[in-house]
Amino acid sequence: MERRQFKIRDKSGRIALKLIPGHFATTHSHINCYIDITTLKIRQSEAMETARAMAKYYSTSTMIDTIVCMDGCEMIGAYLAEELSHNGIMSINSHNSLYVVSPEIDFNRQMIFRDNTQISINGKHVLILLASATTGKTIRRCIECVNYYGGNVAGVAAIFSYVPEVDGYKINALFDKGDLPDYQAHDPQNCPLCKANMKLDAIVNSYGYSKL
Repeated sequence: MERRQFKIRDKSGRIALKLIPGHFATTHSHINCYIDITTLKIRQSEAMETARAMAKYYSTSTMIDTIVCMDGCEMIGAYLAEELSHNGIMSINSHNSLYVVSPEIDFNRQMIFRDNTQISINGKHVLILLASATTGKTIRRCIECVNYYGGNVAGVAAIFSYVPEVDGYKINALFDKGDLPDYQAHDPQNCPLCKANMKLDAIVNSYGYSKL
């Protein structure tokens, strides 16, 4: 499967997505291309470059106190907090330092923040950071979670997003549907690849893929 892999780069040429065409099952959909963002999340130099590219979306007019990281984006979130701090991001934090946190996800897929971390959400301006968004369902759950704990969603950022906005929140993505014109996402019950008897290559999520 890896032999099918190819790359696309952003306009700067410094950030690359690894793509594998095929038939894959995510939590919410079936897709015809797996987007491997692993090295952008776990390799220091690539995470830092990704954070620098994302920081350009948020000027001093955007107030951010907390970055909520999904999909294992904590390293990118930390570098993004550093970039925003250097750029003079507006914050109501008395410590003049941004929080970088991740919600806990229980066995029912519910997102929660424990009592000791709620200080980073309650009354704070929150930026939601994701690796990728296909249907927007994870973003919607995260928005609901932040609102439930008294936070104010200041923005949504992603490395790749198939959808341009969720519930009125624009998704600032480094790569979008226009960069992958052949990318398709289907409801599992109405997947044309399944109807064509094309076997699944792998089950995929934010942690990677498991071949079938």
